[in-house]
Order: sequence, then C-alpha cells, then structure tokens
Amino acid sequence: MSPVAEPQSHALEAMGLGFRVGGATILSDIDLAVPAGGFLGIIGPNGAGKTTLLNLLSGLLAPTSGSIRLEGRDVAHVAPSARAGLGLGRTFQTSSLFNALSVFENARLSALARLGGSGHFWRRPRSRDEASQVAIEVLADVGLSSLADRPTGLLSHGDKRKLELAILLAARARILLLDEPMAGVNTEDVPLLMELIGRLHGEGRTVVMVEHHMAVVVGLAETIAVLDSGRVLATGDPESVIANDDVQRAYLGQPL
Repeated sequence: MSPVAEPQSHALEAMGLGFRVGGATILSDIDLAVPAGGFLGIIGPNGAGKTTLLNLLSGLLAPTSGSIRLEGRDVAHVAPSARAGLGLGRTFQTSSLFNALSVFENARLSALARLGGSGHFWRRPRSRDEASQVAIEVLADVGLSSLADRPTGLLSHGDKRKLELAILLAARARILLLDEPMAGVNTEDVPLLMELIGRLHGEGRTVVMVEHHMAVVVGLAETIAVLDSGRVLATGDPESVIANDDVQRAYLGQPL
C-alpha cells in the first residue's frame, strides 16, 4: 500500500520514535523535525544510538514505537526503496560502493535505478542514453569527472565520499542522510568535502548528518541534536547546544 500523504509541515519528522531489541531499549521517545532545506547535525558518544536513528529514518530498521513522516507521508513501515523513490537518500559510515566498477558505472547505476532501466549494467552503455548523461552531470557536480573511468576501489576515502554524494544526486534525492561523511577522510580533504556538502545544502536539499568532528558539525549544521543513551538530550542552534549545561555535564571529558 502506498503511503498516505498528509499536510506537509516538515521534510522529515520523527515523533515518539523508539526502538527496542529484546529487553534492551536502543532509542526512546525521539522527537525531531527538520524543515525543508534545513540542516540537522546529530552528535553524541559511541553507543548513543545515532546510526540506529538513521537506520530507522531510512527504513533499514522498523521502529517499535512512534512515527516517521517524510514530506508529510507516514513512512514508518515503508521499505527503503520506496523511501528512496520519495526523495530520501542515505550514505553509510562504511562505503557501500561497487568497488569493481568504475566511478562512472556506479553513478550510472543509481540513475538507472531511478529511471527504471533494464539493470543490465554489464553491457556497454550508450554514451547518449539518459542514465549516462545523468552520471556525467553528477560526477561533474562533485568534481569527479576526471576520475570517471577509474575503478572505484582505487579512489581515496575523500573521493569515495564524493562519489556517494554523486549517487544520491543521480537518484534525485532531496533529503540526504549522511552517516559520518568525514570517516576515513584525510585531514586535508575535509574542507573540500565540507564545501561540497554545504553547497548541496545551499541548493535547497535537506540534510541530516551524523558526525563526530565537532568543527564539521558546527561549520555546517543549522541545528544540532545531542543523543545520550538513546534519548535526545538537547536540540538547538550550535552555539546554544555547545553551551548547554546538561550537554557539558554529560560529556565532560568525552569527545562528541
């Protein structure tokens, strides 16, 4: 059954969201709302439930309580592929790229999935088919045109992150869930990747980003949510969250 559209108020919203495994509570009573075009940064120590939250929002896990709305639609129990069709895109801490394929082929596969192509990606693509043109455009957009023919497995971590973003662009994702996009990226490549993510957001996309690097979160996010032991400890603009007494007490001596 297709999700039912309701009056739109936010690009992405979680209300009373919870997730339990056996007798263990991983997330409890999560309330978050991201306006269209907004940028939410999610921080917290290891084990706080950050990646689990993204797994719930993207559909890899089903919540045991609460609801999730995507542009006004209830999608709490909608498959990840259907959420992708509604404009939701996701990256992972560990790269999920096809390393044996070229950079171009990875981007083209994403376009084919959206366009409903045959899926016979091992056949030589026509240079002017729509999926190929989309791949060319998105690789140019993220600065990977010169590496289009390179096997993806030979890319640096920074370039793999760029390709992951290109794949989301090829899928025409409007809402981007980014799980630690700076993980494994060389220090010198971080500013360029920050600039790219900031530009994609500036073009009107909604971004929800989990990230350990506080300088990256503060430099990009409009709003920060702090998770602590599976609950939202604080939300607000970066300056107020960092100055929050509860946040400082909870993480005294612990890196966020």
